[in-house]
This record gives sequence, C-alpha cells and structure tokens, in this order.
Amino acid sequence: MDREMKDWHPDLSRSSSPRYMAIADLIEMDLRSGHLAVGDRLPPQRELAKRLNVDFTTVARGYVEAQKRGLVDSHVGRGTFVTGSAGTENQGLTLDMAPDPRRASVVDLSMNMPPEPDDPELIARMRDGMSAVAANLVPLLRYQGFGGSGMDKEAAAAWLGRRGLKPSQERIFVTPGAHPALLAIFGLLAKPGETVLSEIVTYPGMRSIAAQLRLNLAGLPMDEAGILPDAFARACERLKPKALYLNPTLQNPTTLTIPAKRREEICAVARKYQVPIVEDDAYGFIPLQGPSPLAATAPDLTWHIGGLAKCIGAGLRLAYVVAPDTKAVWPFVSAMRANNVMASPLNMALLTRWIEDGTADAILRFIRSEAAARQQMVAAILPAGSYRADPLSFNIWLPLLNGWTRSTFASHMQSSGIAVLASDAFTVEGPAPEAVRVCLGGPVTREKLQGALEFMAHALEGPPEMAASFF
Repeated sequence: MDREMKDWHPDLSRSSSPRYMAIADLIEMDLRSGHLAVGDRLPPQRELAKRLNVDFTTVARGYVEAQKRGLVDSHVGRGTFVTGSAGTENQGLTLDMAPDPRRASVVDLSMNMPPEPDDPELIARMRDGMSAVAANLVPLLRYQGFGGSGMDKEAAAAWLGRRGLKPSQERIFVTPGAHPALLAIFGLLAKPGETVLSEIVTYPGMRSIAAQLRLNLAGLPMDEAGILPDAFARACERLKPKALYLNPTLQNPTTLTIPAKRREEICAVARKYQVPIVEDDAYGFIPLQGPSPLAATAPDLTWHIGGLAKCIGAGLRLAYVVAPDTKAVWPFVSAMRANNVMASPLNMALLTRWIEDGTADAILRFIRSEAAARQQMVAAILPAGSYRADPLSFNIWLPLLNGWTRSTFASHMQSSGIAVLASDAFTVEGPAPEAVRVCLGGPVTREKLQGALEFMAHALEGPPEMAASFF
C-alpha cells in the first residue's frame, strides 16, 4: 500500500550538489537505504519547499531531476511517487518508468530547439495524454488515409484558428513534419532549373530542398522588416520565379518578424506577378500577439505550413498544412503519399489529445516563459546592441568582431554545451557574413547556459588568441 511520506525531511547538507540536485540525490540515497520505498508518495512541492526553506522552483526542479533518473513519477492530482532507479534492480523495484539513457542523450545540436519542459506537473500531464492514447493502441498501428482523421483535422482547424486562419477541412492536412511538406510543395511548384526566391539569409532546410530538387534558389535583400518589396518585384520581372519561400515570424536565424504593413506589401507584389507564397510559420505561435499570417492576407496564393516542432515538440514530426485552394489538394496528396504514405497515427492522436485537453497550450506557455527567461539572461551578459534577438526567440544572431571568424568562433564554442552554427549554413548567395546563430534551447539547463554565455562574453571581449578554453 502507498505510504504518504509527509514527514520526509531531506538534509540538504548531505549532498555537495546545488540544492535542486541535492533533493534528487537524497531521494536516491534514501531509496537505497530503505528510508524510502517504491510506491511512497513524496510531500507536495510547496510543502517541502516551505519545510526546507527554499523556493518552490528549487523543489520542482529537484523532482524533475529525480524523474529524469527514474526515481519518481508524477501524476496530476495525485502527487509524486517513488518508482525506483537504475541501481536498484536487485531490490525488486519497478523500473518501467525509468528513462533509457540511450535515448535521453540523443540530440542534434545543429537544430534550433525550443527549451525543453522541466515542470513536473506539465511532464505528468504530457504522460497522462500518452496513457490515454495508448487505450487505442492497436487501431493506431494501422495504415490510415493521408492527411489525418476527421478529429485530427478538427483539432488542426482549432489550432490554426488561433492564428486567424479558418480554412475548410478539405484544405487542411496533417503531415509528417514541415520539411517533407516543403519538399512536396516545391516539387509541385517548380521544375529542375527553375527559380524560387527566399530571404538572402534563410532556413538551411530550404537550401537543402532546393538542392535536392535542383532548383535555382535566389536570395532577396533584407532590412530590419524582412525582404524588400521593390527587390521582390524586380526579381519577379527578371527571374520569373515559381514561388517565394518565407519564414516570416521569428525568422531562423535572424529572429526578425515581418511586420503587418510589410506583409501586405509582399502579398501585393506576389499577387501582381501571381507568384505563390510558401509560408513556413514554424514560430508563428510563439509570440502572444504576432502579425497575422500571410495566408490570412493572400489565402489563394499561400501554402501555409504551421509546424509543431518549435511550439510543441520536434519529436512529434507533425505539421499542419493549408493548401491555397481545392485545385492544389490532389497533387499535394499524391506527392505526400508517394514520399511519406502518412503521418504517424500515434503522433497525430497524441497531438490531438493535447490540443483538446489543453496540454498543448500548457507546453506553449512553458516554452514562451522559458524562452523569455533565457533571453533576459542573454541581455544581462552580452552587451546591448552586440547581437540580434527577439524577447521570445530560441536563438540569437551574433555578428563577430575583434578578428573572430565564424568558423573560429564556432570551433571555440564547441565544448561549451550550446549549439553555435556558422552563417554559411544560412546564406543563399554571395559571401557569408562573419556571424553565427547561437541556440539557447534544447536540453541545456539555465545554469549551463549561463556558464556558456559568460564564456562567450569573455571570448568576444578580445581577439581569438586571447580567449580562454572552456572547462
């Protein structure tokens, strides 16, 4: 029978780790000693914080760390329970919920990642959604029609509606990520050798897609508000482009957001020359009150891709695509089915569940809050005006001075634990600027991020030969 460990009072002085780590350490120590047992319910976080005279966040992070080690599991409305650890197999403890370190350590640091949830209640809520989806496990292992079921499309319509989009369900598709959708769309819009346009500094995936399809990708000059409408018009006259690709909100990598007036000007040029717009709205849900999508201004010209990787989680590999009209639907379906057959029904069911029960909103709120906190950290460490960022972006765009080159700086930061990517990956044409994208999200903790940023700030104060190594 579960025991309520209301009297559990860990002595933080028994561990030399930071206090939140000490809480996890002591759960493990007491589990090994027998003071705690599998099934015991730990004190509520606020109660333990008061008992230990620490803030709530410290206890919450301690419970998260214990959960990462497989020591505890949390359930909304029930509490946090001891489950076991990797070192207690011989004591007959339950290990089903223990994380597999072979998966926990997998990360691609070349990607621009949102901060990862570490709130115990949010993680428990996410797990509850997975448990609910598992009730329909066998049907979800079947082949299904492309684009999502009726309930998945209803969830997609509700989610897209928050961005002011109200397309009919027949124009909405759930795809296995934004990248496959982009590949299919550009395969429909342009033939090998034809030209498509983008920002001159743009998402690296677009460069890869253009190369894969053997398209001529031409970059448009930009100012602080995005691509220049006059330059877009001249390119339409001179190059006869088949499409325009834009990442208009919190653009990767520069973090700029195209304001409403510039969006209208871009749409006016596209309409004049009948150039389809492919709107990669990966970060569109991050700002609380961002400009309306291009698809809201020019729905008949715009392929809208509402990716979920940045606002929910990249591992879901899902994106919502809105076709510009019903005529475009069947070629798109054929192209997607040929390459991907369908998005994972398991992932679709989980996402739909999270949207319906509010978990998706909770994840989005966490990402916004944590992104803002990390940007505040950057502002406190790096000199004002030395970098470009948005208060909610997951990265900064950092021009380099004092003799630093992009390759030298990226190499210097390699052991810091944060991802620094040279501008070559983003530059469409012409010489790449001496700049780098610095990612603030992913699995890195605030403590590690602060150390890396301080190390970065020290390096930027002088030339490369004066910079210290990261320890």
